[in-house]
Amino acid sequence: MEKLQAFQTTARADGFVEVNEVEDGSALWLRNSLPDKETSSHKRLCLDALTNSATIYWETVGAQFNSKTFRTVSSLQEWLGAHPHR
Repeated sequence: MEKLQAFQTTARADGFVEVNEVEDGSALWLRNSLPDKETSSHKRLCLDALTNSATIYWETVGAQFNSKTFRTVSSLQEWLGAHPHR
């Protein structure tokens, strides 16, 4: 549970806000409050309590969707620093 809270704290510091799309589930969904500069879409982030991981979803310039799963908070922080949305 502490790891998921650390993922959530990292996400909120980067501008993610909670989206209430699923009730009573094992996942918490968040999205960027600001859209990406190049695509005007919002990154989505799924915090999964079953796998203790965070998966981010984003749109590329060619309208393709990508995802990346993180097992550590530090790897999520590093990725977010390298992929700014502001």
